[in-house]
Amino acid sequence: MTDQRPVAIVGAGLVGSGWALVFARAGYHVAVYDPSPDIRAGVVPWARQSLAELTHAGLVDAPDEIVARITLHDTLQAALAGAFYVQESVYETVAAKTEVSLAIDALMDADAVVGSSSSGIPASKFTADCANRERFLIAHPVNPPHLVPVVELVPAPWTSPAAVDLVADLMKTVKQVPVRLTREIDGFVLNRLQGVLLNEAWALYEDGIASLADIDATIAYGLGLRWSFMGPFETIDLNAPGGIEDYATRLRGLYAGMVRTPPPGPWPDAVVAKATAERRAALPVDALAERRAWRDGVLGRLLAFKKSNCLAD
Repeated sequence: MTDQRPVAIVGAGLVGSGWALVFARAGYHVAVYDPSPDIRAGVVPWARQSLAELTHAGLVDAPDEIVARITLHDTLQAALAGAFYVQESVYETVAAKTEVSLAIDALMDADAVVGSSSSGIPASKFTADCANRERFLIAHPVNPPHLVPVVELVPAPWTSPAAVDLVADLMKTVKQVPVRLTREIDGFVLNRLQGVLLNEAWALYEDGIASLADIDATIAYGLGLRWSFMGPFETIDLNAPGGIEDYATRLRGLYAGMVRTPPPGPWPDAVVAKATAERRAALPVDALAERRAWRDGVLGRLLAFKKSNCLAD
């Protein structure tokens, strides 16, 4: 039984629209606001298309009922009216996050909690001046959130434990997987892990060790197959006869020798340009949206498989 009060979505781009589906399919009424009329107008058609894929994969029933729970609003005040939880997903800059947080702060219900989809900027950077700052935190999803369930919950120094508890419980209710961080750290957990992999991938490409396609294949047909249902620690626990301690004894020296000193700097412009040319030769820019839809279809089918075979209750 869901809370009868609505959830508000502020910012209706790719991430915000995905969040709208997360809550609507779980039975919540979802009030969506975006200052762009064009972006708002795209939410429902996109939701119908995405729900068709999810229905085909056996992950949802009654897609029309889910869409009917999503309402669009042309003012922030209308979207926030009565909402007990607000998921903010605006542009990823301190200035944009600060502006929208202050606007939400002035209009939110007295007991409402606000989660930001910020992928790396901690909440302390943009909620310090909010009157209700103890009820703001990071609730960072993976894009698209309606297909990839993990959500990082990162409190600011002033976020109340009760607010974190509420969001963690809500995420479990809507079948997301909350990951609770004890304190702020730039990049949080997911992007710090992803950053190590990306930095090394760029370095291998820059050094001419392998092509983009071969580096991608190493993940898609190697590490990624295991990582789609278990994390790195469980992976290595199973990869040595005596478990994780045995693995560390055998291989920690090897991994220590792979560390780049000094760490790589920002990805070089020339290397990014070369990679861009290689990717655009493989996939023209006007085909990106179609490829994203293909990705979402694959993720939906993978999620259905995991639901029936891998996911623990």
